[in-house]
Amino acid sequence: MSRIDYSVWDHIEVSDDEDDTHPNIDTPSLFRWRHQARVERMEEFQKMTEDLSKGLSESRRKLAETQKKVKELNISTTDDAKAELSKTQAEEKKLKKEEREWEKKLDKHRQEEKRMPWNVDTLSKEGFSKSVVNVKPDNVEETEEEKEQKHKTFVEKHEKQIKHFGMLRRWDDSQKYLSDNPDLVCEETANYLVIMCIDLEVEEKHALMEQVAHQTIVMQFILELAKSLKMDPRGCFRQFFAKIKTSDQQYQDAFNDELESFKERVRGRAKIRIEKAMKEYEEEERQKRIGPGGLDPVEVYESLPIEMQKCFDDKDIQMLQDVISKMDPTEAKAHMKRCIESGLWVPNSRTDDVDEKGEDGIYEEVKQEQEETKKE
Repeated sequence: MSRIDYSVWDHIEVSDDEDDTHPNIDTPSLFRWRHQARVERMEEFQKMTEDLSKGLSESRRKLAETQKKVKELNISTTDDAKAELSKTQAEEKKLKKEEREWEKKLDKHRQEEKRMPWNVDTLSKEGFSKSVVNVKPDNVEETEEEKEQKHKTFVEKHEKQIKHFGMLRRWDDSQKYLSDNPDLVCEETANYLVIMCIDLEVEEKHALMEQVAHQTIVMQFILELAKSLKMDPRGCFRQFFAKIKTSDQQYQDAFNDELESFKERVRGRAKIRIEKAMKEYEEEERQKRIGPGGLDPVEVYESLPIEMQKCFDDKDIQMLQDVISKMDPTEAKAHMKRCIESGLWVPNSRTDDVDEKGEDGIYEEVKQEQEETKKE
């Protein structure tokens, strides 16, 4: 069995608990000054790390653009393209050299970091607060189709667990459930919970919607915390629960404000969805009502004079004949034509088709029925 190497503990800088100081020196002040100086050195070192990383990233970006341009120029056969290709290849060679130099600087800087003494600030860092996971690089953009397919696949696999999380109420229960199901801590879960809230509001399950809305904001706050810390959300959700449970009033107020605002947005979206569904239903019903001539009987009925509407309300043919006889013939013919095209008036079997008979024929049909009634 190999022995554990404890040599890393031999190189530790802990100036805050040193006893070897002159009796005339204010020891607490000395320790504060030493600590402040060490913190400033660490911040300067961290800034240098960030600058080197940015420099390397920028160099690689320029190199990638130049290499893409070289490929494009290789395809072209014009003389100008050939001249430009030679110049671009020289630029590519220069950028490759710069990239190697940035890599050497960053590697040297990291070696210096490893040789730096440990101190009270670095010793107190958490070592096991997050899981190591494979995360897709932030600079890789997903297409809408990829996002949709990713969401669909995730929901198919975890729908039951997401719904269970949406129904939890206590902070401790939520934290434990996410600890047991860390894959739920992601954007797909938040998106599904939003849709779930709108569905519940449409179904008028208002209390249940408010419960799921609470869990939706929990997930949103975790995701926002992860962005601010530049961490995978699966590695920092415990920090959210630790913060929200410490009764930090400002943080709690921000959470409650966002929750109320979200519930209002859900109600608004649900109202829009209901209105859209009603319009679609009304249009379907309208299509079912459309008469042989392509007109809606309801619309035609509402456009008729009040006297004619009463005839159809009472289903009184004699009354209709009397009303038509008193109207201007042209107006009467137009109204009767629209009534037939909408199905409000069905010609009897002894008349020809409305399109063949025309407006005069329709008017004459009613007049004929009126004359026959008088004879009888």
